[in-house]
Amino acid sequence: MIATEIDSEIQVLHVKKEIDIAAPIDVVWNVIIEQMPLPNEMKTKLEPWVGGRWFRDLGNNTGHLWGHIQVIKPPKLLEIVGPMMMSYPVASHVQYRLTEEGGKTHIAFQHQAIGLITKDHREGVNQGWGQHMTIIAKLAEAYKK
Repeated sequence: MIATEIDSEIQVLHVKKEIDIAAPIDVVWNVIIEQMPLPNEMKTKLEPWVGGRWFRDLGNNTGHLWGHIQVIKPPKLLEIVGPMMMSYPVASHVQYRLTEEGGKTHIAFQHQAIGLITKDHREGVNQGWGQHMTIIAKLAEAYKK
């Protein structure tokens, strides 16, 4: 048997994103909850209740569990815990905090994780979440019109 050592050190990940969106808070919340848009047209489903799953649905009862809703307080706070897109020993916490002022919505987003996080995820997750925020903004601003 040939054994290969991979990233076996515990890594920490902390991604922060903030964005202002020219749409009311209820519209932005609905885009997040109903569509949870991700880059590369990745399809996921979100069950919007405490304990509800966020998962990638590949059809035919196959997929990937990304997490469970830990906190949901419409339309201001959503927290999800789970492995996210990582299929190895890791614990993640994702938070969307929404505030509204003057008809615009501000999202303060964080993804924190600890575990055997691979180099690819450490380098790519920041860009992916940035694209995610941009897609949310485009959908919410288009919906408003």
